[in-house]
Order: sequence, then C-alpha cells, then structure tokens
Amino acid sequence: MVQWKAVLPLLIFYLLVFYEERAATPSCVVVPHGGVHEAAGDDPEDLKVMMVANLLFLGSKAGYLNLFFRDYYLSKFFKKSFASLKPDMLLVLGDISAEGSDLTRSEWIPVLHQFHRMLGPFLSLPFYVILGDRDVGECNQLNAKSVYWIAKSFPGLDSAGCGNFEVSNISFVSLNAVALLCGNNGLRFSVEKVIERESIDLQMDIEGATDELNELKKFGETFGNFEWRENAMSSGSGPVLLLHFPLYHSTSNCNRDGVSTQSYNSLFERTETPWSRQLVRTGPYELLHTLPPNATEYIFQALRPRIVFSAHSQQFCDRTHPDGTREITVPAMTWNARDDPGFVVATFRKNRGPVTISHCSLARESHILIVYISLLILLMSMMLVAKQTQHI
Repeated sequence: MVQWKAVLPLLIFYLLVFYEERAATPSCVVVPHGGVHEAAGDDPEDLKVMMVANLLFLGSKAGYLNLFFRDYYLSKFFKKSFASLKPDMLLVLGDISAEGSDLTRSEWIPVLHQFHRMLGPFLSLPFYVILGDRDVGECNQLNAKSVYWIAKSFPGLDSAGCGNFEVSNISFVSLNAVALLCGNNGLRFSVEKVIERESIDLQMDIEGATDELNELKKFGETFGNFEWRENAMSSGSGPVLLLHFPLYHSTSNCNRDGVSTQSYNSLFERTETPWSRQLVRTGPYELLHTLPPNATEYIFQALRPRIVFSAHSQQFCDRTHPDGTREITVPAMTWNARDDPGFVVATFRKNRGPVTISHCSLARESHILIVYISLLILLMSMMLVAKQTQHI
C-alpha cells in the first residue's frame, strides 16, 4: 500500500505531462475552395506561412490566470506549432496588445518583451507584424508619432504602419487598416500614398513600360473621398494583402472549414463574452467592423490582390468577393478572446499556383480546466481511500 501511494502522484504527473503535450499540438484541416479539396502535400519550393492574430497581451497588467496558465499554454502552442508544422514565416495580423492604445511607452515595453518571449523558436524565422485597433486606437486617438513609435518596434513597418516585403518571390503588402477608417487624418493620406505607390510599381513590373508612369498620374474614378488611378491589371494579379480589419462584404456568406453559413453575423450577435474573457476589455471597434465600401473598392482597384488575409473578428472565415478575390479572416489565438483559439497556415505554391489554406484549432480552455479539476479530484479521492484503508 505504501508503494502504491508513492507511485500514484508520479503516475498522475506523467499523465498530466502527456496530456499537456497532446493538448498543445494543433489540429489542422485543409479548407476547400470552390468545392475543390486542395492537396495538402508539401513541396520544398512552397512557402508555408503561419498567420496568427489577436494575441491580446496584457504586459505588466497580466494577472495570475494569464501569467501562470494562459501565457504558459500560449507559449506551448507556439512551440508545438513550430515543431509540427515547420513553417517558413510568421505573420501577426494585429491586436498584439489588449490595451495598447491606452498604454504609455513605458507600459508598452513589457508587452513587447512578452511578445518576443511567446514567439520563442519563431524568432529564428522571418516574421512580420501589422497593427490593429487595440494597438493604435480609434481615429480620435490616432497620431503619427505614436504609430511611428509602435511601428518601429516591429520589423518591416514604415512610419505610417504599412509594409511591403518579398519572400520566395511572393510579394506581400500590409496596410494600416485603422487609418483607412479615418476622414482627414494625415495617416490615412500616408496609407493612400503607399497604396498608389504599390499600384504604380506593380503595373510597371507587369507591363514593363516606364512611359506608363505618366498615364498613371491621371486619376480615374472617385468613390467617396477615395480616388484611384486607372489600373489595367487583372484581378488576382497583385500582391498578397495583409489587413487587420476585414474588407467590406455585402453578404453574410462565410465558409468555415468547408461549411458555408448564412448566419455568420448572427453568430456574433448571439455570443456573449464569458466572464473569464471580460477581464480583457473590448476594443475600440466592434467585432463586426469592416473597412468601408469605398476603401474596399479602392484597394481592389489599385492593388488587385492575389489573396487577402485579415483578422479582428476573432472568428475564422473564408469568403470570396464578387470580383473573385478570396479573403481569409484569421481567428484569435488566445484564450483571452475565445474558448477555442486557432490560427491559419497558408501554403503558397510555386509558379503562382493556388494558395492552400489550413485552419488550425487549438485546445479549448474549458476542456483543459475540466481535465485539471478531474485529475485533482481523482488524486484527492485516491488519497482519501488510501488513508481510510490504512485505518482498517
């Protein structure tokens, strides 16, 4: 009996370690597009990109629940995802901080330290970040100095919070989507200049004619207060576009893991935030918020994106716009936002083949808590039985 009592805690410990390793491993499914199930096989020349969003780090304001439980598992999620999926690059689509727009510069430092600590092995890979509304605030909080200070803390961002980079001959453009919501804000005009510059560069690369530059200086149609230049490129011939806010969509059709739903918007309306997630305050904009129609049309006309990746809504969504452009909304990767976090893996095929999208799910916080409580009850019960047996 003494040996059995000594072995029991050790057995439960090993069971817990085994369960944690299993729980930290992501479960990924390839999302079919247009009714076609795409091949998931890897080619050495393919570019595999892991995309995460809404990390909602609290920095120095984190409580014990985050420090010793949620952050612990988030770190394991990153490590196991790196080991099992072997991505070539990491993209973070905004909302790194839960309250970044309200933080002073000194309060931002612990958030940045937490961010780098969580990335772990991903620091050895190329990684890029875009800014979300929680990071920079809404329009009345948006100013060039604060955005520049935050942007320079992450690789690849310019003073307006935009970026462009190329990896494995695949071009990426990231935009400060928050600025595109603002009327006469100077940052919005800076983002428009980035869009126009990218549009000109793309057309010159495709057409190979420098004399097109003079023609491109003539503005074409005007939508709202956004103006664009005439663009001869075909849809889907531009770069991969990275945004925090989703583009405007007139329908609620949304494909989640191959299942189309008409009630995407009503899902948010019915969902109440659990008490444990109310500890992280809501952001400046509602989860259903998108870029306005005029900004969306402006982006489509100017950039002709190959595919769009967005975030903010905290839900995975695969949507095709009327011009055929595919948009993937990346879910939140933190228990601070939802019970079942996740992320997306995009595999870019060589020779501009179709992009394969995998939606990866992580363990539910509620399930892990149930396992912990069950093991605790089991341990206490067995110890109580052993104690009673000893008295007999």
